[in-house]
Amino acid sequence: MRWSRVLEGWNVHAEGEIGIVVTGGVPPIPGADMLARLRHLEEVDDGLRRLLTLAPRGRPDASVVLLPPPTRPEAHAGFLVLQPDRTHAMSGSNAICAVTCLLETGLLPTPAEAAEVEVVLDTAAGPVRARADWDGGRCRRVRLVMPWSWLEVADLAVTVAELGRVRLDVAFGGVFYALVDADALGLPVVPARARTLVELGLRILEAARAAVVPEHPERPGLRGLAYLMWCGHDAAGRPVNATVMPPGRLDRSPCGTGSSARLAAAFARGRVVVGERWTFRSVIGTRFEARLLEAGEVAGRPAVRPEIAGRGFLFGRTTFAVDPGDPLAPFALPDVYGPDAGA
Repeated sequence: MRWSRVLEGWNVHAEGEIGIVVTGGVPPIPGADMLARLRHLEEVDDGLRRLLTLAPRGRPDASVVLLPPPTRPEAHAGFLVLQPDRTHAMSGSNAICAVTCLLETGLLPTPAEAAEVEVVLDTAAGPVRARADWDGGRCRRVRLVMPWSWLEVADLAVTVAELGRVRLDVAFGGVFYALVDADALGLPVVPARARTLVELGLRILEAARAAVVPEHPERPGLRGLAYLMWCGHDAAGRPVNATVMPPGRLDRSPCGTGSSARLAAAFARGRVVVGERWTFRSVIGTRFEARLLEAGEVAGRPAVRPEIAGRGFLFGRTTFAVDPGDPLAPFALPDVYGPDAGA
């Protein structure tokens, strides 16, 4: 075999959102903590991200999860999320994928009997404590104690061509979000409107990024709006989330960090209290269960600690390889143009 580089991973999805968890072949990433490692991948050398997320090896509808050695003594694994646009500090769906993979592949020890297993992930947004329901060799469900989340900017008004003035909230749920009320704009969060949700969402996100550049007050360098999330309700009045992910797709899951940001914004407005439980649905109908565990503050900002719960499923293996004679550099090209895409 003439490959000069090989990385091995597992294919996992969390309520429909695909995460490829790399378990072998990742080189050491410089940095004293996970935020420093994220910044290295962002600012110094993004070759690994490009290799794994762009064509011909990558795919725009999947994230690649790295599990570097942790920098915190209590953590079982480090956690970084590579996507076509950048490296991200935290992702709820990908954390569920990572925990499911760590347990079901035997990378972490598991009990012989049914039990609750604790896994701590060292993320650039802070430690994330997971509790997995373990039964018969299967990880039945994962509950994540998410990073402290808060409303950063309320009712930010931006101007978008053809839409006029659009109001949104900026909130942190592990990364920073622009939260937009889909109901107020008359946009149903359904598969048939996915293209419209993505195209309008990216335009609003661009305007929001021009208006504000939020930064974590305790983690310098963790800055900028990562995504836009449409916050809507289905025909039965139940909360639905649809996160628009650059370069242009919808999250298939209800989005863990986005759900945390939405809860933080609702808490700031007195619409949810500590201990209350919500169920968020995705554009394809899958669900995350959420509740507020506690209230506190981050650098003087009122904040909440959410819990997000969902299921992960292993469905295959992936081998990334580099042929030294292959002249094609990683590239990106939009896919799925037809009018029946997603039908």
